[in-house]
Amino acid sequence: MKINIPETNKPRLVILGAGFAGLILARKINPEDYQIVLLDRHNYHTFQPLLYQVATGGLEPGSIAHPLRKFIKRRPWVILRMAEVTGISIENQEISTNIGSLRYDKLILATGSKTNFFGQQHLPEFAMRMKTVPQALDLRSLILQHFEEALLTSDLDQRERLITFVVVGGGPTGVETAGALGELKKHVLPRDYPELDIRRMQIHLIEAGPRVLAGMSAQASEKALKFLKELDVNVWLNAPVKDYDGDTVSFSGTKTIATKTLIWTAGVIGALPEGFPEHAIGRGGRLVVNEFHQSLDFPNIYAVGDIALMQTEKYPNGHPMVAPVAIQQAGNLVNNLRRESQGRALKPFRYFDKGTMATIGRNRAVVDIHRLRFQGFFAWFVWMFVHLMSIVGFRNRMVVFVDWFWNYISFDRALRLIIRPFKK
Repeated sequence: MKINIPETNKPRLVILGAGFAGLILARKINPEDYQIVLLDRHNYHTFQPLLYQVATGGLEPGSIAHPLRKFIKRRPWVILRMAEVTGISIENQEISTNIGSLRYDKLILATGSKTNFFGQQHLPEFAMRMKTVPQALDLRSLILQHFEEALLTSDLDQRERLITFVVVGGGPTGVETAGALGELKKHVLPRDYPELDIRRMQIHLIEAGPRVLAGMSAQASEKALKFLKELDVNVWLNAPVKDYDGDTVSFSGTKTIATKTLIWTAGVIGALPEGFPEHAIGRGGRLVVNEFHQSLDFPNIYAVGDIALMQTEKYPNGHPMVAPVAIQQAGNLVNNLRRESQGRALKPFRYFDKGTMATIGRNRAVVDIHRLRFQGFFAWFVWMFVHLMSIVGFRNRMVVFVDWFWNYISFDRALRLIIRPFKK
């Protein structure tokens, strides 16, 4: 079965994925040159950096998701189909999806990344992930369900397991999630559950490396560690996780923690559709591309963002898997497609690193902008401003701003709702 797409005399350019890069490509590629088809498994764009705030009750899911139909309403040349890609036939230049197949002339992969469990067998079954809105909502429900269950049990060991939370991964997402849980423990949960001794609630952040926020400066790492300890987060360094069976996590030799909730933020791998030969795939399951974003083996296939492995002298293992890279690569690819149609020379991609930042609760953040490094309240304000301006849609920005303002003045998180009970 073929996907119902109008035929045209223009070459068909298919974009897989409606993340940061996918939206830029769909918006800016010249419709005079191509028939533009955008495929995504969801009918909305997700602002992933704030998923942890949905999971901890700080934001509503609709505030970080933007309808794709609304996005293309002013761009009628973009053909949108909600579809999940199941494979690619490179020889036939055809994409297989759950709604049918689709021929392409040019293909751009902007499929992003997925959770990497580093070969751990039990973790995919028991660990909670946070890459999509449904996963964030599942985590929010699970956290609240465990507190409700803790009220009902008289087994003290079981109660300890229910109100103990382990976050694996000391990158920005892990640090921010642990900090948000610390804020809940400090300001919200004692009022919600006066029958429980919230002081018994334990939050653990486990990092396999020697410091948290390894991608930032040593100064930022030290300050983030200090902020986490102020929020009563137990930080374990040089402690790779060995296993988790749904009740006990084992790590760093013989150490164990009894918990019913393990949140995995320790790594990602490229979400590459099936169909590519092994020699075309590089480190981290990413498609190897040249400095013009083209696959080394298939010049009519491009990749940008997390899924692209562009190895340069400065980035021998590829660029960081972060949103600014995807945004800049998408912009460069748009310009190169325009240059190609005009018969001009292509421009190689050069990444401009604008800096890195992370927040650890209210008034606590760390920011590295080249040699400029600062922490505390001003860094927190900068973090909020940058993330607010990066959200797609004016309404979403306003909703997030109002929620943040209310959370700040009330020391509360109003979205502690179990909309759909989560069952493992």
